[in-house]
Amino acid sequence: MPALRLGYKASAEQFPPQRLLDLAVAAEQAGFDSVWTSDHFQPWRHTDGHAPNALVWLGAASQATKRVVLGTSVLTPTLRYNPAVVAQAFGTLGCLAPGRVILGVGTGESLNETPVGVEWPEQSERFARLRESVQLIQQLWRGERLTVEGEHYRVANATIYDRPDEPVPVYIAASGPAAARLAGRIGDGFICTSGKGAELYVDTLLPAVAEGAEKAGRDGAALDRMIEMKVSFDTDRARAMEDTKVWAALALPGEKKMEIHDALLMEEAAKEAEPYAHKRWLVSDDADEHIEQIATYIGYGFNHLVFHFPGPDQEAAIARYGEVILPRLRARFG
Repeated sequence: MPALRLGYKASAEQFPPQRLLDLAVAAEQAGFDSVWTSDHFQPWRHTDGHAPNALVWLGAASQATKRVVLGTSVLTPTLRYNPAVVAQAFGTLGCLAPGRVILGVGTGESLNETPVGVEWPEQSERFARLRESVQLIQQLWRGERLTVEGEHYRVANATIYDRPDEPVPVYIAASGPAAARLAGRIGDGFICTSGKGAELYVDTLLPAVAEGAEKAGRDGAALDRMIEMKVSFDTDRARAMEDTKVWAALALPGEKKMEIHDALLMEEAAKEAEPYAHKRWLVSDDADEHIEQIATYIGYGFNHLVFHFPGPDQEAAIARYGEVILPRLRARFG
């Protein structure tokens, strides 16, 4: 299995672009290994929400940072974006920050696609589009003057002229077994999120990644297994609990979230989830307890943990982790 890596989630739905850039730099200085940003056209809440363009922001981050790996968690390369344009954009990013860029992709959310006039397809089509788009992106990074006539996408004599010597790794996000198998079959890594129950990870997602890799004749153990860790760690437990409420939309049932296409309506719907918003987060005011909470996910088989802090004072959260949590995790798990 790849070495333990500890990352920071630069939450584009919560902060404006310059603040987000400053936080990425702070995370690098605090000792995080990677910085990941979301790719939202609309945030989870309208009031005080933000949605800076991920591709523009990553270009700035590639120059503002020197060491950390930068990635999307996640971008949808199928509806708002043509996958060939995604291949071009990440080829450029790979040249600006060689060896430090990862393309994380997923099937998307209607909240981000329908506002630009996209007709939201059924899950089966979204998955088919994701599979085809990833394969096209990978082909464009390998080939010259590519012509492909696919079911959903086509290119004619297309070349990505500026790309790094080694293709940018592609990580595939999954909440179910089909996408997890796809990650194992054609991806360089796998992405999911915490707080959904041990059986999902141990019995479904991670075995599906291994199955996909085995069927493709690949070494599944070499794939990066990344998980977004929703953590609220503070010296004041009440404040740690309160901070999670701003992300109450994440606690809504998945099918309900998929039906909402407007940030104002999502914000309204999320009010009902505020009393139990904390259930999606690892909440603690005790370092020993918090380490054990995190250790559970390493025990499941994840090696790349990306920490998402919910509160407004991200600088304090980054500093606490840099001083207290990251050194202990590395000492214990390598």
